[in-house]
Parts: sequence; C-alpha cells; structure tokens
Amino acid sequence: MNRRQKGFSLIELLIVVTIILIISAIAIPNLMRSKMSANETAAVGALKALTESSVMYSNSYGGFPRAISNMGPGGAPASSSAAADLIDSTLASGVKSGYKFTFTVLATDPAGNVVSYAITAVPVTPGSTGQKSFYTDQSGTLRVSPNGTADSSSPPIG
Repeated sequence: MNRRQKGFSLIELLIVVTIILIISAIAIPNLMRSKMSANETAAVGALKALTESSVMYSNSYGGFPRAISNMGPGGAPASSSAAADLIDSTLASGVKSGYKFTFTVLATDPAGNVVSYAITAVPVTPGSTGQKSFYTDQSGTLRVSPNGTADSSSPPIG
C-alpha cells in the first residue's frame, strides 16, 4: 500500500517562516517611525493647547500660570487659580504621548503675576518616543529642534 501523507514538509514550513521574518524586518522600523511621527504631532498639538489655555488662564486670573498643573483639573467643583480645569489631567501631569512638557516662568510683574513663560517638550526616550524637541512661549510661536532641546533661538515650525 502506498499512502500519500497530507500536510506541509519541514522545508516548506521553514520557507514560510523565513518569508514572515523578512517581512517583519521591513515593517517594524516603518512602524516605529510612524509612532514617533504621531507622538511629535501630538506634542505640537499639546503645545498649542497649552498656549491657548495659558491665554484663557491669564484672562481669568490676571497673569499666566506658574505651572502646567495650575491649568489642570482640581478636586473642587469650582475652578481656581491652582486648578483652572483648562486641560486634561494627563497633560497637566507634564507627560503625554511620549513627551515631557516643562513649564518655566521667565518674568513676573511687581504684583507677582507671571508675564512671560516658556514651555518645552522633549521626548521621554529620544529616538524611541520621538526625535524632535519643541518650544513655545507667550508669543505663541512654536519652535523645533531636530536634535537637542529647542529654545527661543530654534527655527519656527513652518
């Protein structure tokens, strides 16, 4: 009796596994670049939201906030200068979408109100969560640095 076995041979399975590994080696770096690009776009959007929220905060409380957390939600039902409820709690924590946001007070008036500030956004893990860093201040101009930390002398986003 000559029975024919059904199924795949070991060689055929090895060829399929090899093809899958080659496709994965090509696709994974593209996926990582896409994720970094998405994080960078989200960081720019967050900086725009922080700038707009800072202006609203200034209109309500007579000066810009002293920290990002001042624009976040508070536990009380009513907003205050310590918790204005202008941004979500994730952004108010200072880390969102693979970026760390740092709020710096640059100048105050004689009454102690903040009149100028700077916000920087740097990747939490450079080369993994993002490559570029971003900067903005009370002027609302967004600036970018492809490597290192962006500052007021970095080129504006065009």
